[in-house]
Amino acid sequence: MLSPLRRLRAAAVIIAVAVIPAACTASSEPDPVPATTTSLAPATTRIPPTDAIDDCGPGSRTTHTAGVLTLATDDPAYAPWFVDNDPANGQGYEGAVAAAVAERLGYTPEQIRFERVGFNEMIAPRGKTFDVGLGQVTIVDTRREAVDLSSPYYAVGQAIVARQGSPAAAATSLADLSGMRLGAQQGSTSLLAITDTIHADAEPVAFETTDDAKSALTDGTVDGIVVDLPTGFQITEQIPGTVVVGQFPRPNEVTEFFGMVLEKDSPLTPCVSAAIDSLYADGTLDEFATQWLAGTGGAPVLE
Repeated sequence: MLSPLRRLRAAAVIIAVAVIPAACTASSEPDPVPATTTSLAPATTRIPPTDAIDDCGPGSRTTHTAGVLTLATDDPAYAPWFVDNDPANGQGYEGAVAAAVAERLGYTPEQIRFERVGFNEMIAPRGKTFDVGLGQVTIVDTRREAVDLSSPYYAVGQAIVARQGSPAAAATSLADLSGMRLGAQQGSTSLLAITDTIHADAEPVAFETTDDAKSALTDGTVDGIVVDLPTGFQITEQIPGTVVVGQFPRPNEVTEFFGMVLEKDSPLTPCVSAAIDSLYADGTLDEFATQWLAGTGGAPVLE
């Protein structure tokens, strides 16, 4: 079975649609087609010139603090994306990607700072105190109005988690879930998927954090919660008696590629995208996925 990252590349070869934000194309190339909230937009892995990365090193004055790269993550920073809620240790899939991107930009561990920024604050249309943010932020066109989004670093599917023995856990299709009371983190594409992919009859419940959603699942406030697939498997390890019912088909109505968040029109955007593209090209991102996200692809597909 192809890894999620190799499936992303395969889709790119077939359809060749770029999801690199317009701010990344400083040359005379035409603007790429943006991702939308109504269809899956495959990513093109293209490698900008090496100097695109070199232009944003510690001496470039492209960061908020000269010589320092400030990375932002959500609080808490969940596994399997981070380990021990410590973004600075370089562990977990996103922790490893953040460290690798910073290294390719020329920053040593001593030149990297971390700060905690809530999901909604991270994608809000206002000045940032961080240079690059990451926290399972899906690339969708509407978010580009407020922030820059990098080249994609992970292709992800959404999944439904329910209590074992519940009606939701017995679902074998999206239609079986349409009458359920479902929830997800506010502002997330997981929440959007409840209306646009499941076409749920009831209004979805929006939670401030994924922890709030897990609590609601545990106490029966909702029949199920929608999260990205790796997080779904992590939840079943944390909460006994829960199960990943299934994952949504891909493509579906919600764009599902994670990108890093930068301030609108940030000079760092083309550099970060170049670094991510180079990590695709040499297989590093596939290695990270194998190391940190292994075993998260076995859920049945709900049609």
